[in-house]
Amino acid sequence: MPASARQRCHAVLAGLVTLATAAVVSLSVPGSAAAADTWTETGSDRARPLDESQGLTSVEVPANSPNRYTGVGTIPIGVSSRGWNHVGDPDASYNGYYIEPYQRDSGDTKMYRVQAPDGTWSEYVHTLSPGEALNNSWDAISPDGQWMLSGEWGTMNRLLVFPTPGVNPSTSPAANLPQASTVNLDHPVRDVQGCDFSGPTTLLCSSDDPDGSLFGITKPLLQIDLSAPPNGSADVTGHVTALRQLPLRSSCSGTFEVEGIDYDRRTGVLRVIVMSPGFCILTDSKTYKFSRG
Repeated sequence: MPASARQRCHAVLAGLVTLATAAVVSLSVPGSAAAADTWTETGSDRARPLDESQGLTSVEVPANSPNRYTGVGTIPIGVSSRGWNHVGDPDASYNGYYIEPYQRDSGDTKMYRVQAPDGTWSEYVHTLSPGEALNNSWDAISPDGQWMLSGEWGTMNRLLVFPTPGVNPSTSPAANLPQASTVNLDHPVRDVQGCDFSGPTTLLCSSDDPDGSLFGITKPLLQIDLSAPPNGSADVTGHVTALRQLPLRSSCSGTFEVEGIDYDRRTGVLRVIVMSPGFCILTDSKTYKFSRG
């Protein structure tokens, strides 16, 4: 997201954000995908603003790995000194490749920083396609590991598909990481901060949408059902459903910021980071936990 959007989490704005119901707001289209899931809040952990404020992911390889988080405090000096000053919501493949998305304030590239299972790091740079937004808020690796989805800030009707850097044999740190295909959405989404696969053709996404006009609620949890698994050779469509509003609770009034998302297939636990308004970003920001049903 752009710097101006990141600053919203520090500003105390007038008015309280109304807590919406957990009603499902579904879009009916002919031949739509499987029925939307219901996610119930089950708990929360404090989210530290320095190093747990942008994204998170569960890591399966090596076994018993801790969950990983991103924030301004997790950006290595050697990376930020080259202008990569924002890290988004990361993801990890089922075979142990961990990928962080980075952006600069200007230019025509975005970067994905990859840690292999042996612990070594490499960087893959993508030159923007015509009309592509500069920001790099998140990445989501397909269950087969070969394809990586990413999104753009603002109101969008698509998600981008790349070969997974470091995993897909067509990728190299020495070459441009090309866009392979597109997920065309049947309904626009706004300010998506993270997505994660919960199945071969199902994405769960966290949206920081402050407006509410797209689905009738602000800050929604979204489900996107794909017409087929992404394969990089052909575009697929995505059916969008707003499942519920994400929790907006704090001792401070003002504008919350929804951040990254993670689904752990081993436990079935969904987690979403929500940063509190104003001073309370330091005291009661949370990573909320949800279970299906």
